[in-house]
Amino acid sequence: MKESARIAHSVVKGLIDRKKIKGGTFKDKDIHMHIPEGATPKDGPSAGIAMSLVIASILTDKKVDSSLAMTGEITLTGKVLPIGGLKEKLIAAYKAKMTKVLIPEKNYKRDLKDIPDEVKENLEIVPVKRIEEVLQHGLVEQWLQIDC
Repeated sequence: MKESARIAHSVVKGLIDRKKIKGGTFKDKDIHMHIPEGATPKDGPSAGIAMSLVIASILTDKKVDSSLAMTGEITLTGKVLPIGGLKEKLIAAYKAKMTKVLIPEKNYKRDLKDIPDEVKENLEIVPVKRIEEVLQHGLVEQWLQIDC
């Protein structure tokens, strides 16, 4: 979990440094993410894209779409990696009345057959490959300086 938080921080910092995020800055904001020692180690990676989105939201003062759920591991280069437990996560998003869910493209290609039809019919399930796509779907206002 702590490693996922560090990676998310580095990914967003890299986007800001490369001027891919408008108005984002670490100069006047300090971010501390408290990850308790008791956190389940295997739970961390799936939260990578969510942590990255939250950090970008804080640094750009842009709101996050509250009807959006997401799951996906993030690499230092911004690539979104597949996760486990997709069926349970999509059912949870459906029960929480989310309307759109971002999932890793590899999970989209191989795991959607296992998802109940009721869930698939009521959620917009969007495959993502890179963090830029996550930010594009997640932040309410346009943030991207250059094309993905």
